[in-house]
Amino acid sequence: MIDLEPSVIDEVRTGAYKNLYHPNQLISHKEDAANNYARGHYTVGQEIIEETLDRFRRLADSCSSLQGFLLFHSFGGGTGSGFTSLLLQQLEQEFDKKSRLGFIIYPSPCVSTSVVEPYNAVLSTHSTLHNVDCAFMMDNEATYDICQRKLNIERPSYNNLNRLISQVVSSITASLRFDGALNVDLTEFQTNLVPYPRIHFPLTTYSPIMSNAKAFHEGMSVAQITAECFEPSNQMVKCNPRTGKYMACCML
Repeated sequence: MIDLEPSVIDEVRTGAYKNLYHPNQLISHKEDAANNYARGHYTVGQEIIEETLDRFRRLADSCSSLQGFLLFHSFGGGTGSGFTSLLLQQLEQEFDKKSRLGFIIYPSPCVSTSVVEPYNAVLSTHSTLHNVDCAFMMDNEATYDICQRKLNIERPSYNNLNRLISQVVSSITASLRFDGALNVDLTEFQTNLVPYPRIHFPLTTYSPIMSNAKAFHEGMSVAQITAECFEPSNQMVKCNPRTGKYMACCML
């Protein structure tokens, strides 16, 4: 876990989930990137990139059969966009044969914390074209809407958003952790979902999504669950898939 701002990592070190993370794998710096891609990539990020890569090398050495890397980051902030782009470039050079999968939180104009988020997202997306094999997209506006409309949460908190995203990520990666015939390793995600190397941004949807009040007395058939997977209201990104074509599709 990496953040240029120390306060966020310090909260993890002392919080309820501190035992989930090895203290040596919590990396922070003295100052943040100030929502600036350039600071995260070219100035402040450069000061801790070597320390970060050293931690990656140690973890890789301790693995008996390293498949690749899963990276979770946003495109709106300076660290998530600028520093992650720098880190991906370095990982591509040092571990070029290993898969790199990203779970990306895109900024949204309706749910924005900074006016420079679009610039950070554009610059970071360009880097992702070359240094990530498969990038699963999500955005804050879509997750907010799902929490409000599907889960009946009037004012969703970051905890609600994170729990929804973590449930989606857990379902995507379930085939890596449990026995199955599809997507049994990281390279199969790229094989099954990426038709062309530069078109590696699959759209993620999730079903079923229902509130606690409905979960105990309402059921859904397989046909209903399948149909909901193609509904825009269940998408983790605000867009209209009906204006394009499905070139690859995978249901987990």
